[in-house]
Amino acid sequence: MFKQFATLIRGRAFEASTVVMDRNALPILRQQIRDCAHAVEMSRKAVAVAMAQNEKECKQHKRLTQQIADLEARTLDALQKDREDLARDAAETIAHLEAERDVSTQAQARFDTEIARLRTVLREAETRLRQLQRGQRLATATDKTQRLQQVAPDSGLSTLREAEDTLRRLQTRQSEIDATARAMVELEATGSADNMRDRLAEAGCGKPLRSSTNDVLNRLKKKAKASGK
Repeated sequence: MFKQFATLIRGRAFEASTVVMDRNALPILRQQIRDCAHAVEMSRKAVAVAMAQNEKECKQHKRLTQQIADLEARTLDALQKDREDLARDAAETIAHLEAERDVSTQAQARFDTEIARLRTVLREAETRLRQLQRGQRLATATDKTQRLQQVAPDSGLSTLREAEDTLRRLQTRQSEIDATARAMVELEATGSADNMRDRLAEAGCGKPLRSSTNDVLNRLKKKAKASGK
């Protein structure tokens, strides 16, 4: 008997909550759309921040490239004047700058990829938000019309609107979960590949990721000999 009473209480509570949701469907939908609009605005800001950071990285890359070119020209001049001591110090500096330039290049590539992904997500979100807003206007107009016609709250149209709201909530949640899962897989795969590449390079496997001091010096010596002929 006690179990039956408990079941009855749960059933009555569920029915009451369903009635409340039905009667307040439009206010709930309006708040949900406001939340969606805020999320879309945050996505726009995320794209803008990524673009600003990428622009900053591009300027850094340009500055490093100019510094390397200037130091190489001066180092060649030092070699022609038999100042190998200065040339070696300069070559070491160039090697460090080249490493920073290579990191900047990789950062720009990642920014480009992330900006493209964020733009795609933003476009999809904006499209869905506009659809929701159009649906809200239609639902509001329908609700006002039904009130004027004194349609019963348990009519077929009310049930249809409830089903549409439930479907929209389910689709929105599923899309967010899928987008998050794809982003996590992408980030994990990228991080894992980069880490493995760095570890292999440090162990001497494959082409080095950056030039050493001797590599730079030998290259500049060859340039100096070639220009001296």
